[in-house]
Amino acid sequence: MVDIAKRRLFRRKAIDPTQIRLPWVNNLEQFTDLCTRCGKCEEVCETEIIHKGDGGYPAIDFAVDECTFCYKCAEICPEPIFNGIKTQPWNAKAVINDTCLAHNNVECRSCGDSCETMAITFKLRAGGVALPQLELADCNGCGACVSPCPTSSISVSNV
Repeated sequence: MVDIAKRRLFRRKAIDPTQIRLPWVNNLEQFTDLCTRCGKCEEVCETEIIHKGDGGYPAIDFAVDECTFCYKCAEICPEPIFNGIKTQPWNAKAVINDTCLAHNNVECRSCGDSCETMAITFKLRAGGVALPQLELADCNGCGACVSPCPTSSISVSNV
């Protein structure tokens, strides 16, 4: 008699396709096929945002810090999974949800202060605090706005 449950051992572990992977990796299938999960990218990350994600594959944790797009993770990788440095790193953009302090009439501009590209500005409004305005065209998805947010109201996701 064959134990069907044991066959799952040979299937590729499903990984979350919405989880932000490394910059310059656009093909998730190629990434999971070629990445050996050696951890070299984690070791060279200057902001230490690369950690083991689903299935042991490297993923980004913006709660720690931002991506500086230094390209060290791509340079150290022994596998051909990265695009060239002159290409767009990823299609990730910041998202601000309704738990934002400003949306709850509490003055806070920590995300705008940390945004180098000035993608987050604040629109004044009568009788309330200024609300964050996110200009997606200016957002590079670096995640600099995520960790300073006191209410964890900002995330970065693929668009």
